[in-house]
Amino acid sequence: MQRRVQYADDIEPLVQFVEETAPSEILEHTLGKLRAGVPIKTMLTASALAVTRSSDLPPGHHGGPLHPLVGLHAIRHIAERVTGENRFLPVLQHVALSNKHIHHPGMGPYMLPDFDPIDAGGVEATKRAFLEAVDRGVSNMADHYFLWLWNNMPAVEALDLLLTVALPKNVLDDHYFIFPSFTWRAVEWLGREYLPLLMRPAVRYVSRFPTPPGIPEIEAVLEEYQLLTRTLRQQTGMDETTAIGHLGERIEQCNIYAEIPAMLAKALADGLSLEGTGEALSIGAAGLFLRSLTGNPMDVHLHTGVNLRRYLIQLDGLSLRNKLLALLLWHTGPEVRSTQRRMEPSLQPDAAAVATLPYHTQDELLDAIAESIYHQPPIDWSQVANLGQLRAVPEVKTTVNLAQQYVNFGYDATALITRLAEIACHDNFTEMHAFKHHQAIVEEFYTTREPWRWRHLVAGAQAAAISFGKNMELYEEAIELLHA
Repeated sequence: MQRRVQYADDIEPLVQFVEETAPSEILEHTLGKLRAGVPIKTMLTASALAVTRSSDLPPGHHGGPLHPLVGLHAIRHIAERVTGENRFLPVLQHVALSNKHIHHPGMGPYMLPDFDPIDAGGVEATKRAFLEAVDRGVSNMADHYFLWLWNNMPAVEALDLLLTVALPKNVLDDHYFIFPSFTWRAVEWLGREYLPLLMRPAVRYVSRFPTPPGIPEIEAVLEEYQLLTRTLRQQTGMDETTAIGHLGERIEQCNIYAEIPAMLAKALADGLSLEGTGEALSIGAAGLFLRSLTGNPMDVHLHTGVNLRRYLIQLDGLSLRNKLLALLLWHTGPEVRSTQRRMEPSLQPDAAAVATLPYHTQDELLDAIAESIYHQPPIDWSQVANLGQLRAVPEVKTTVNLAQQYVNFGYDATALITRLAEIACHDNFTEMHAFKHHQAIVEEFYTTREPWRWRHLVAGAQAAAISFGKNMELYEEAIELLHA
């Protein structure tokens, strides 16, 4: 008789709480548990395990366990960034989203089956069997094989195998790459004992139809610059600063994204390190985001995608080919490509507009940035036929210009980051995208060198202005509970 996955006795009751509590009561009861002393890490672990076990993957990438698992890395850090009981807000958002998907008729009721891993005849044979299952789109069989691989080869090598399938599929949907990569990062914190279980939805998602497409343009770039046969430098250093800045600035001025892989490949062939190339791509991504006119609050993958790639190219055990593909395929995801059609012709923010702003102290400017975000005009949803085509309102530029003034004055980065984190906690419209983008810009700020690092904070303010106010029902309910 088929049975669902069972968890350890110390976490199973809390998992069942997330699964079984009515959506109308989940915030109140979760807050009660947090206030009673349930650690944030334990609550997020239960939320992740619950949405993995009791929520199905729908045909697209919205719903099911995808965004709750992908958002864990950001939620964990934002909960550490805000103070007092406000640290519970991102946790409440996560548990509520998991609970919502579990109870939604499009994703539930569902049961992740507990079944035996399958050994196809050793590691190499099982790897081949997994890839054959992928070629047929047999995700359930692929799940069986991968459960065995997690336990019989180094975990990072198993991740590398999964990315061999996921990376080419980035052309079809950014989430094929993002789902396994961010889940891996979440498991680094939650604990490796959860790796085979929490990665099961990602394995099933990556291995389902359609099969991975060919990427002849990228293969041609690898061949032209002989990137797989030449010795490449891994680590960056201060000697690369000029080259990194020059390449980053070329990317942010680019109008045709298909030109970016050759820029990256030539830089690598000329001696720029993998880490340095990733940093240049990050600089360019921030600049392109600032040029973007998108008003879709879920178009955040310019930043989240490059952030993941910089993490992965530093990961020991990942193959050189996949590190290179991660960099060269950055621009191919549909949510990244779409910004190419909606960009300002010149670099942003407009320096002349920033120069006309009146002087503000740091505290005044923090308040002005926040107020400009809080008072963005509401969207008339009756006029929005396609969220992906939504354009930012002109008032977003006010926020961006104020953020650039903050940067120009050299004010405290941490204070602005904290304020943006508090603002991100309002969002329950984007299925964790606002949280993910915030965490990505913070990590990119701290891992990018002067003077280019500041672009990321301005981009964070722009993203906050775009996403704020779309739907804040959960936040408003949570605030009432916190202050009751």
